[in-house]
Amino acid sequence: MKISKLFKTLIRPVIAIALVLTLAFSHADGALAASGGRIGGGSFRAPARSYSPPSRTYAPPGGGYYPGGGGFFPFVYFPFFGVGGGFGSLFSLLILISIAGFLVNSFRRSGDNDELGYSTPTVSVAKVQVGLLAQARELKDDLDRIGQRADTETSEGLAQVLQEVSLALLRNPQYWVYGNAESHQARLEAAGAEFNRLALSERSKFNAETFSNVNNQLKQASSSALTVAEKGGALVESQGEYIVVTVLVGTQGRLQLPAINSAEDLRRSLSQLGSVSSDQLLALEVLWTPQAEGDVLTRDDMVAEYPNLKMV
Repeated sequence: MKISKLFKTLIRPVIAIALVLTLAFSHADGALAASGGRIGGGSFRAPARSYSPPSRTYAPPGGGYYPGGGGFFPFVYFPFFGVGGGFGSLFSLLILISIAGFLVNSFRRSGDNDELGYSTPTVSVAKVQVGLLAQARELKDDLDRIGQRADTETSEGLAQVLQEVSLALLRNPQYWVYGNAESHQARLEAAGAEFNRLALSERSKFNAETFSNVNNQLKQASSSALTVAEKGGALVESQGEYIVVTVLVGTQGRLQLPAINSAEDLRRSLSQLGSVSSDQLLALEVLWTPQAEGDVLTRDDMVAEYPNLKMV
């Protein structure tokens, strides 16, 4: 009986220590596949546009005029009836037609202004994610190179980054394993909030951003700070390791991406993103993981962090 009590007394601390060690080592392993790279910039500002309605004049029969087409009250100057009887009726009819035409054109211009972005333009927020085999080392080198030299402070520079990243992904279809695409349309303020939410969600999956070039602020972790995943003294390299690249775009107008069910769908989505022009592009974020040399993203990491990716 005493031996049983003694055993129970000793076994509890041993189990507790074992649990602590298990959690500690599992956390350490998870931290290995958490380096990330980031290229981006831009903002959701209303486009600087102005609109000046054309000046119009109307000359009624018998002389006289009122400027700007604003003849809501021409009756102050001209009677409906009078001079010649029938002439007055005809003149009144012409005045009514003029007012009706003015109102129709005013409403039409108002609708056109909204469509052209003079008030609150419609903006698209699009996201494309590609999961590739870790053997695509040249792609990682391309992303580092693009980030090193990118001008992320101008819309032209961001459009060039978008085009180069899209091309880098399109040139490596042999490594494509997973893909996902989504796009939403919203007004300017709501689109900006949605873009920031998606960007923060992806960045939160990184333990550290070991490389970033955002608004021309270039930051890179020193080689001593980079994490290297090792097993038995050798780098882990297998078919069960991946690279995930995420491209977020905010653009004026409607950008509708196809649902990803095949490699062809993924190709179309990347081509559509790469064709967004600089005068339409509002904001861009390119994120990829892992970024640090030797860091790995395992199959378990993919399942846990990127459940929306579909096999292509």
